[in-house]
Amino acid sequence: MAPKARKASFSRKTKETDITIDINLDGTGVSSVQTGIGFFDHMLDAFSRHSGYDLTVKASGDLHVDGHHLVEDTGIVLGKVMAEALGDKRGIARFGEARIPMDESLAEVALDIGGRGFLVFKADFFAPSVGDYSTQMTKHFFESFAMSSGINLNMKAEGDNDHHKIEALFKAFAYAMKRATIIESDSIKSTKGVL
Repeated sequence: MAPKARKASFSRKTKETDITIDINLDGTGVSSVQTGIGFFDHMLDAFSRHSGYDLTVKASGDLHVDGHHLVEDTGIVLGKVMAEALGDKRGIARFGEARIPMDESLAEVALDIGGRGFLVFKADFFAPSVGDYSTQMTKHFFESFAMSSGINLNMKAEGDNDHHKIEALFKAFAYAMKRATIIESDSIKSTKGVL
């Protein structure tokens, strides 16, 4: 019997944003990302390429206010589409971790796809923004993702350059997710029998 396709699509429309994300966990890292925030597009593209997930993101929103609602809601939708694509999580490795350097910066991510969303985030940023992307939204994006996906994320980054730290975080997130979602058995890795 062929394995179940781990693909999903999820849309969310509010008075502030309109977002649709398609994902294929068994893809080749092909992406098409359009959020209207250049640096954020770059980060989501990096996530796709380094996780190996095919990712399509179409997001629009009230950027005339600022990027907060769009980045937050993209995190929510990415979390929901991830949960849908994972299904009952049968056979996945469940845990993943990665350490990624970028020049002077180093990011570390450890995660558990255990059904309980939680974020521990330790990174300080020096500038208010990178391009038109607010650096403080990095933590908020991952918090939104963690809570809507039921994934426990522990993330930290050190370095002098905010661009490098954020990019290293997204790449470490990608590799940790890739490792945690590998199918390595036919069982559910939990003493409870469910994740």
